[in-house]
Amino acid sequence: MPKNCLLMIHGGAGELDKVHDHSAIEQCLLSLRTILQCGQKILRRGGRALDAVETCAALLEDDPLFNAGRGSVLNERGEVRMDAAIMDGRTCAAGAAADIYGIAHPVKLARLILEHSPHVMLAGAGALLFARRHKLGLVPGDYHVTGQRRAEYRALRARRPRSKQVPADKRHGTIGAVARDRYGNLAAATSTGGMACKQAGRIGDSPIVGAGVYADNQTCAVSATGHGEMFMRTVLAKHVADLIALRKLDAATAARLALNHLHRKVKGRGGLIIIDHKGRYGVRYNTRTMA
Repeated sequence: MPKNCLLMIHGGAGELDKVHDHSAIEQCLLSLRTILQCGQKILRRGGRALDAVETCAALLEDDPLFNAGRGSVLNERGEVRMDAAIMDGRTCAAGAAADIYGIAHPVKLARLILEHSPHVMLAGAGALLFARRHKLGLVPGDYHVTGQRRAEYRALRARRPRSKQVPADKRHGTIGAVARDRYGNLAAATSTGGMACKQAGRIGDSPIVGAGVYADNQTCAVSATGHGEMFMRTVLAKHVADLIALRKLDAATAARLALNHLHRKVKGRGGLIIIDHKGRYGVRYNTRTMA
């Protein structure tokens, strides 16, 4: 790629904590590398950062290995409900879709909202109505439910009282992408199936601008993954941007300080990928693993 182009993707923090099969981990990393190459082709051709992150996020949503799109975990009712957002650092325009189903690629719906809606976020039935109006194809209700996620759901329901939460490292996972194109424009996208066995109606940090995603050409592009409530309470993605703007930090230092802040302030766990306005990158996580 041109020297001033950068692209990073992730498959979630905490998702590999329960994986002991090394071949499964290698399969996950191979998928990430393959998808990364698809995004790199866009940037090499002079494509926009926004197109690169949307393409990578959509491909990650297609892969049942990850907790987004077809690999989404099930909520307390045994249903898939997804969140996604995308943000253009050139204009700070953003689109987000929350608590949705029946859409193969939530990030594509978020992009439609960014470009064709006066609103930043649409949720539930209203988001689906918007998708139909803009000819975004719908998929059957069971399209996103994989056998593995169904088995995980049954196991979780069988071994815990309904009133108790799933341990934090076992319940979260998100996919995301950040990019800088040859024109210096930044973009970020984040998509998730949320927490395993989450309460119906719960919305996490992924579609919240400034919490799970952020992009501004003056500072950085960020995609976050982890325990969403803690990212929302600390507005962590925007916190990263503020560290870069106000303290003149590079992406790696901002990532380290932001994760320290997350843990110190609310005992939060998760990870971040960042590309800053000068083309420097950073990644940090405080879970045992991050893809």
